[in-house]
Order: sequence, then C-alpha cells, then structure tokens
Amino acid sequence: MNFEGLDPGLAEYAPAMHSALDPVLDAHLNPSLLQNVELDPEGVALEALPVQESVHIMEGVYSELHSVVAEVGVPVSVSHFDLHEEMLWVGSHGGHATSFFGPALERYSSFQVNGSDDIRQIQSLENGILFLTKNNLKYMARGGLIIFDYLLDENEDMHSLLLTDSSTLLIGGLQNHILEIDLNTVQETQKYAVETPGVTIMRQTNRFFFCGHTSGKVSLRDLRTFKVEHEFDAFSGSLSDFDVHGNLLAACGFSSRLTGLACDRFLKVYDLRMMRAITPLQVHVDPAFLRFIPTYTSRLAIISQSGQCQFCEPTGLANPADIFHVNPVGPLLMTFDVSASKQALAFGDSEGCVHLWTDSPEPSFNPYSRETEFALPCLVDSLPPLDWSQDLLPLSLIPVPLTTDTLLSDWPAANSAPAPRRAPPVDAEILRTMKKVGFIGYAPNPRTKLRNQIPYRLKESDSEFDSFSQVTESPVGREEEPHLHVSKKYRKVTIKYSKLGLEDFDFKHYNKTLFAGLEPHIPNAYCNCMIQVLYFLEPVRCLIQNHLCQKEFCLACELGFLFHMLDLSRGDPCQGSNFLRAFRTIPEASALGLILADSDEASGKGNLARLIQRWNRFILTQLHQDMQELEVPQAYRGAGGSSFCSSGDSVIGQLFSCEMENCSLCRCGSETVRASSTLLFTLSYPDDKTGKNYDFAQVLKRSICLDQNTQAWCDNCEKYQPTIQTRNIRHLPDILVINCEVNSSKEADFWRMQAEVAFKMAVKKHGGEISKNKEFALADWKELGSPEGVLVCPSIEELKNVWLPFSIRMKMTRNKGLDVCNWTDGDEMQWGPARAEEEHGVYVYDLMATVVHILDSRTGGSLVAHIKVGETYHQRKEGVTHQQWYLFNDFLIEPIDKHEAVQFDMNWKVPAILYYVKRNLNSRYNLNIKNPIEASVLLAEASLARKQRKTHTTFIPLMLNEMPQIGDLVGLDAEFVTLNEEEAELRSDGTKSTIKPSQMSVARITCVRGQGPNEGIPFIDDYISTQEQVVDYLTQYSGIKPGDLDAKISSKHLTTLKSTYLKLRFLIDIGVKFVGHGLQKDFRVINLMVPKDQVLDTVYLFHMPRKRMISLRFLAWYFLDLKIQGETHDSIEDARTALQLYRKYLELSKNGTEPESFHKVLKGLYEKGRKMDWKVPEPEGQTSPKNAAVFSSVLAL
Repeated sequence: MNFEGLDPGLAEYAPAMHSALDPVLDAHLNPSLLQNVELDPEGVALEALPVQESVHIMEGVYSELHSVVAEVGVPVSVSHFDLHEEMLWVGSHGGHATSFFGPALERYSSFQVNGSDDIRQIQSLENGILFLTKNNLKYMARGGLIIFDYLLDENEDMHSLLLTDSSTLLIGGLQNHILEIDLNTVQETQKYAVETPGVTIMRQTNRFFFCGHTSGKVSLRDLRTFKVEHEFDAFSGSLSDFDVHGNLLAACGFSSRLTGLACDRFLKVYDLRMMRAITPLQVHVDPAFLRFIPTYTSRLAIISQSGQCQFCEPTGLANPADIFHVNPVGPLLMTFDVSASKQALAFGDSEGCVHLWTDSPEPSFNPYSRETEFALPCLVDSLPPLDWSQDLLPLSLIPVPLTTDTLLSDWPAANSAPAPRRAPPVDAEILRTMKKVGFIGYAPNPRTKLRNQIPYRLKESDSEFDSFSQVTESPVGREEEPHLHVSKKYRKVTIKYSKLGLEDFDFKHYNKTLFAGLEPHIPNAYCNCMIQVLYFLEPVRCLIQNHLCQKEFCLACELGFLFHMLDLSRGDPCQGSNFLRAFRTIPEASALGLILADSDEASGKGNLARLIQRWNRFILTQLHQDMQELEVPQAYRGAGGSSFCSSGDSVIGQLFSCEMENCSLCRCGSETVRASSTLLFTLSYPDDKTGKNYDFAQVLKRSICLDQNTQAWCDNCEKYQPTIQTRNIRHLPDILVINCEVNSSKEADFWRMQAEVAFKMAVKKHGGEISKNKEFALADWKELGSPEGVLVCPSIEELKNVWLPFSIRMKMTRNKGLDVCNWTDGDEMQWGPARAEEEHGVYVYDLMATVVHILDSRTGGSLVAHIKVGETYHQRKEGVTHQQWYLFNDFLIEPIDKHEAVQFDMNWKVPAILYYVKRNLNSRYNLNIKNPIEASVLLAEASLARKQRKTHTTFIPLMLNEMPQIGDLVGLDAEFVTLNEEEAELRSDGTKSTIKPSQMSVARITCVRGQGPNEGIPFIDDYISTQEQVVDYLTQYSGIKPGDLDAKISSKHLTTLKSTYLKLRFLIDIGVKFVGHGLQKDFRVINLMVPKDQVLDTVYLFHMPRKRMISLRFLAWYFLDLKIQGETHDSIEDARTALQLYRKYLELSKNGTEPESFHKVLKGLYEKGRKMDWKVPEPEGQTSPKNAAVFSSVLAL
C-alpha cells in the first residue's frame, strides 16, 4: 500500500481540538466520587474498574463478567447491544455516547451526541447508530461522524423510537401524536394521533404495534392503519416497562395508593390469543425493568432499581432462590438491556458505571456478528511501493538482513517435485448402487456428506460409547461411514412429501404385507414399535378393544381405537396421533421425561434405548391403572360386561404381574417380609471380566431373584443397618417382560463376549455339520421329509451374534425357589411337548418380540421391533394359519428369518426390550371382542362451553326413530386448525421440499342427515376443545375464530375429541356411507380408518384421470348454481352441498349406469374450468344452501 499521498499533518494529534471529548466532572456532583479513580496525565477517561484477573462463570447461570466506567459521576441513561457487531452502546444524561467492544468491554469510540439533553434511546442500523434525545434524532457512524441530524419541534418531548423496517422509524413521546420518519429521505411521512399523555414505550410483533402509556395502559394497534385494536388497562398509576414474546405480554408499573404511587409487585400477564389477562405473577423485587429471555423457555428477567434481578416463568410461580444481585457503584440502576443472543445482560447505574453479566465465559452478543473495523495504526516508516509486473525491478529494494545460513525457501529439488492431491475414493454405497450406461455410471446420492462441503476436523476428540446415543464418528479419510454397516431395512424410514402430500407416496414399496405400519412424523412417535408389540399380543388386543371409559384422556381407550384401525387396515399405514395427543397430556409422562421436544427427536439427541424402556414400564403401569377403574357410566356400558373384568386385579395385572416376597435380613437377626408385585424385570449383569460363559437363563434368574446388600431401616435396632435383601417369586406372569438395560459399553461388551462364547460352543457342538449358507443337498431334503425327521443344522451366519434363546423353561420349587434354563428344540423332542405342563409349577416361555435400538450416526438412531405374528392374525388378514417373524420399522414391514430376531451386532443393533409369553397363552383367555360403543352416544349431550345457549344451537340431535341403518347416507365435513407449521427447505434449483408437514388438529365436525324428511339438517355440529397451543386458526378456510375452542368464552357447542370420535366410530361400525368433499384428509386428521366402500367422495366422483382435483366451490357453482364459501368456510354448508352434489351425480350418471354420458359432462366441466381459470365469478347476490328452503325447517324444528 502506498502511503506517500497521505497528509503528514494528520499524524499530529492536538488535544485542544477535542476538548469536548474529554471527561469532565459535573460541578453539581459529589467530588468524592473521584477518590478511588485515577486519571492519566493526558486526561483520558478511566478505561475500566479493577476486576479480578480470573472470573469464574458457571455455564447457564448469569454472573458478572466485567464492569467499566462510561463517564465518571454522570448517570447512564440508556444502554443498547449492537445488532450487527460485537459492541455495547451506552448513552449518558450529559448527552455523551460511548461504545465498548466485545465481552472484555474495550473502549471503541466515544463522542458527544447532544450538548444539553440526555440520550433517551439508541438503535443500531447496518451503517450507523440512531440516537434519540428530547427533540432531536441523530444518525451517526460508529466512529462518531454525523450522517444526518433531524431536528424536531422545540415543544416535542420524545421518549421512544421503533424501527418498523429497514427504512421506516416511529418516534413517540409525551404528546398526542407519533411521527413516522423515512430514513432514506429523512422526512416526516405520517403523523398518527394517540391519546394524551402520549407513548413512552413501543414494541412490535408480526400482529400488532404495542404502545405503552404513562397512564398505565397498553394499546395494541394495527400494523397498517395504526388504529387501536385492543387495549389493556394494566396499572392504575403508571407504566414502568413491558415486553412481548410469542402469545404473552408482561408489564410492570405503579399503582395508586393513598400516599401516592407505589411500585406494584404483581406483574400483569396477558394472553394475546384470547386477548385477556391471566393470573398475575407475584415477584419478590420491586420491578422497574423486565425482558423476556427465551432461551429454553419463555422466562422473564425482572430488575429493580436497587439492583435485584429475578428470573421466573410468566405462567408459573416466582422462586426467591432465582434472585441475584447486581452491585452498582451508585444507589440506583438506570438502564437494562439484553443481547440478541440472550447470553449477555447490561446494567447501567447512576454513577456512570456499566456492568456486564453473562452466562458463559466467552459470550457473543449476536448469533452472527460481522467483523468490526478498527482504525489503522499510523505508519511512521513506509517502504517504497513495488510493481511486481515489472520484470527488471530489483528485489534489493526490500531490505533483507545479511545471513550466511541457508534460506528457508532454498529447498532441494527432491522436495520440490510436484505432487498433485489424489482424488478421494468413491463412496462404497455409490459403487454398490451404480448403474452403468456405456462408460458412464449413474447412482443416487447417498447423502453421506454435506452438499458442496468437505469435512475437516480441527480437533480429534475421543468419542465415548456412553448410552449408545450415537455411533462413533469415522476418522477423516475413511470412506466407509458407520451407517453403511446398518442393513437398509433397519435404517430410519422417512416420508418424502410432494405437492400432493402423501397421496403419491408409495407405501406398498415398504410394506407388501396386509399388516398396518405406523407413520413416524408425529411428535413422540418413537414408541411405534412398542404399540405394534402390544397389538400383536392377542389377549392385550382383545382386552384393550373391550375397554371404554368416560375419562377424556384415557390411554387404554385411545389404544383401543388405534388397535381397531390396525384391524381394519389392509396394508395401509395408520397414525397414532390421538393416542400420542392423550399421551402428552399425562403428567406422569412428562415427569418421567418421556415427552421429547421436536428438535431432540429430529436430531436424535434423546437416548432412545433408555427412553423406550421407561415408556414400556409407564404404559404397562398406566394400562393397569386404567383397567382397575370398575365404575362404568351407563352410556358406555359394555366394557363392564366384558369377560376380562374381575373384581380384584385388572387383567393387565393377570397378564404381566409377577407376585414376589421381599425379605430383608438385618445383622441383628431380625427379618422383615413384604409382598409386592412388578409388571416387568430389568436385567442385572454379573461383574465378571474373565470371559466366563453365562447362559441367558442364569442372568435372568439372577435378575428376578435379586440378592443385594443395602442400608435399610430395622425396627428392632431402630436405626438404618446393613441388610441382606432377597426376592422370592410367588407367582409367575403369563407374559414375561424384560428391560435389557444395555446403556453403556460395559453391558454391550458383556453381550458381545457372551455371543462370541456361545458361537464357539455351537460350532464345537455341531462340528463339521455347519454349512456356510442355508442351501441343502437333495438328500437332506429327502431326510427332512422322512417320517423320522432330522434337525436342520444352522448355518454360520445364523449362529453369529446370538446369545438369546427362543424359549426358556421356568420351574417353581417347593422352597419358594426358581429354576430357569434355556429350552431348545432338542429338549422339545427329548422330553415331549407335554412334559412342561405335566408337573405343577413348570412353564415354558417362547420369545414373542424383541425391541432393538439401531445406532446410525446419520439419522441419530431409531427403534425397531421383531415380532412373531401368530396364527390368528394371519387368519384374519391373509386367510392362512401359520406363524412368521416380521420386522416392524414404522411403516416398513418385512418378513424375516427367526434367527434375525435374536442376532444383535452390538456395533449398530442393541437389544432394549424382550417379550416372552407362556406357551398356549391364548387358550387361557376369552378372545371375543364386543364393541362397547352403543347408540346412546348419538343422543343429546351437554356442551362444555359456559356461554352456550339454545339460540346458538346449529344442529338437532337424532331421535330414537332416526337412528341410522346400514347403507344410510350421512353428509360429513370437518374444519381444522394448525398446531405446528410445516418445515420446508428450498433446494438450489428453487423448488420447495417439505421436511415435516404441518400438524393439524380437528376443530369442528359436522354430520347432516342424508335422507328422510329432515334431509340436509345437521345432527352433529361439534366444536372440539383443545388444550394444545394453536398456531393458526385458519379462519379464512375453517371459519374457526380465536375463542371458539375455549370453554370459558365460547358460544359454540363445545365437546371433547373423544366424545365426537365415539359418534363417528358408531356410524362407521353401523355401516353408514359418508358423503363429503376431500374426506380422505378429514378422516386422516380425525384419525379414523373407514372402509372404502363406506366413503362417497365428490372430489373423486367429479374427477377425470390425470387431471386436477376440482374444488367444492366450483362444483357447486357449475352444477347447483350455488355460490358458497364467500368469506369463510362453513362445515354445515359444505356437508349439505356435498350431499346435493352426490344427488346430482346420481342424476347425471343414471345411478352409475351410463358412464359414457357422464364422461361427456366431466369434459364440459373441465373445459369450463380452464376458461374460467377455475375461479367462481364474483356474486351479485350470493346464494347459499343456508338460505335454501331446507334450512328453514331447522328453524321450524
């Protein structure tokens, strides 16, 4: 760089030119403030207060990191974290601005903004900083140069500014108007009138402007017109501060008392969905400032002027333990701000000091900050410029020290040979799937690496095997990624969504059986494999479907509804959305950590093996408790008459419960015996590293009859004493459930070692008879068909990684002992099949299911199940009687060899749960299913809404003489609200790819009569109450408004989802035919499985192959001359219109006898639609089925 052109006079610094920048002690302030402050001879301000060199910061807990002096003795009026750079801006009461760089608070710039007035607000922009004083708006560069200076009227008293977009600014204060300033032209563009005494605080969300008034009110104004939409009268005295986050508004202020204004220790909290106040939050400090700090939750930071800071949830209770103290130099805190990253808090006090509190030793103020520009140092000695384009330029112009040693650049020729970087080898998965056309190969992208990125590890870190959360990352250069060891059918399956959603996704590619899989995209669907295990236990399936109770969120009821869907499905996947919705409402599930956040579930951060084992224990306990409730309401009778019910223990207890005696023996000789029961056992492994052989039966016996030494209370000694605790079995369960507890490398090594020992023993036992594969010679097949029969020798592949037996034999001894041994096919042939039942107390258990954790570094892992499907299921689905092992991986179902169910390669396939069932279990129980849903569910019921009146009734319930029969028509329509928005990404070619669809919840269900004198009159019009947060009510398309689903303020007929679900289930079971438009989506969101012959969907009746689907609004206009769905949708209107369209279809197609003539009608429909661009012309006088004569009969009734 050439510095010759610079003015040398710039290097001379004249302090007199910058006297305004020198800190001067205010004459009105106390001179004693400078007692402990030293100034250097040049008069430069103190850089920072003395701070200890090592400041210990605890991760996640805010602690003080630095304190600096902005201006000695001059109170700090405002602080602001820069939104673009790692800087903190501070304004003083003297009109001086100072900036500090980074968490070390190094002084960056300092300049005077106003000579007399204090700085009231600071706002950072990309190119500079906005400073607001009483009647002046100044835009300055970060170094102090003025970009523009906008003077306001002298009578103005401005207090707040709000940046609405990159070029528009709102300024408000103690006057009856708010100014809108265009930052590009620096002109006033609009003036909005507000009520006196004006606005002092302004906030903005994507819905409203929020204006805080000194009168104690907070007004919500429209983003376009600035008109008042809502108003909250928060405090009777004055407003101190407020903040908005999500759907919550929190405010603090002062209340009027007899002696004047007093700080109110109750924070006012408002729900912006319902536009009403919720329970005020009592805090333990005098709140002067508050901010939401939404890191993990919507927590609030409440600050008092005395320096107390308290964190609490806005909808919870404040805890005095969450208070920390800021130690200000002055008596009062004057300002408070939070960084954009929520990692840093800034406090300014009345003596000019700034305190920085952080939750980490090296915080960042912004998630993505740009690099800060610093002033160039003054170069005294400059070297002459060199033009490298001139070949004759002497290099001696650059001074080099004289040396006799060899220069570093003087390399020998051997080391200077060109060595091009070798191309990395092609991915093994690409080579495996490649198809060659000539000399060009084509293969799908295995997505093992990030797009356009090369992995580069800066630091080698040892990855521990702890908890099997993820597979150890492969080192750089090793192309064989860990997930390639995972067999393709075991990998995590995902649904690829298109423009049509799920309609064109080929589920048959993953499931060629008639059994139903489960969809994985629903939150907490990690338990899909366990739901399948419970379903394929025949007594559990029948028991659950016979159960029905009146609880709104009963897991047994919802599981029964899901089992009914799995029964009806013919290979199509089902979803457990209603079951998982009820599961999320159970407090115990949340307390046990069974409810995963979406981010943890997507990234695989949750420890799935431990999670599914806790879920297994939870679901058995919950079903056991639900079945013990014997009081069955009259409307739900039928469950009480089930053959499963008993007066004592539940049938879940009969199936899974194991009765035990726990004996505690103290060293004083005192013995205590207590009876108990458990629904499952956890394996306890021996602490043996010698490689000793242990049968699985030995480990199981050790886990069931557990002996341990522990401290326990002794009544005889009257104190805690070392005791020997033993456990004896009184009664064995019919279904033996085992949690494997392989949660660390220690247990994994034990399984791996025992499998290796078992493999060696099996090879030694069979000798040379073991084949390398499963092919047999012709003579072997002849022997297999002979009457005597021979045992088929397993192959080597079948013996690898096998330690688990297919059957175990358990015997109760007379002295309350338990004998457990592995039971093989050879034992069966030696002792005979009836040998186990001849002797009392001897039982044989067969392996029925194994749930395994698949370790996959790419997807974070998944859970799958191997299930032995019995004869009854094959008989119902396929009409054959045999048993077969299947792999259930969400919606992927594939038959497997039985040895695959017990093979566990601990590198990627880890056992989690085992299910053993007693032989001939089904013969011990009555497996008849009686539908517990009766016609009484359709009769009139009370609404949950408190304000619902008869005048608002939109339907007439069915009378006893109107009960539907098989084949009757019912018009159906449903409206939905959104619980979670969809997650999508834009590809490099501009197309959108849906990663996760939006989660919908049914909000309104309407059924209308399809025949009879009251045809078209609704008999169900239920609004569904929801306890989950609604993201979007979709009012334009659903007609649902905020408050319609709230029992406190709704005027609609509000019911629970379970109540309406039972009504629809009864209609499906009775055999009615549903008529509607787009019923496939309706039934999917409601979570119902309806046989195809019971669905008459007008979207398919009026559809030509390979053409677009036509909207109900266009069909109604074209065929019925009706103009519906004007402003919003109405489910009554849509259901009635679909019925009329179906009647029109029968008329046009002559009841389906003339398809050719109806095809011509459809061609005319599509031609008209293309000409109209599928848009209905604007109505002159809108007609609707509501105004038809049929609706008048509703009012008459």
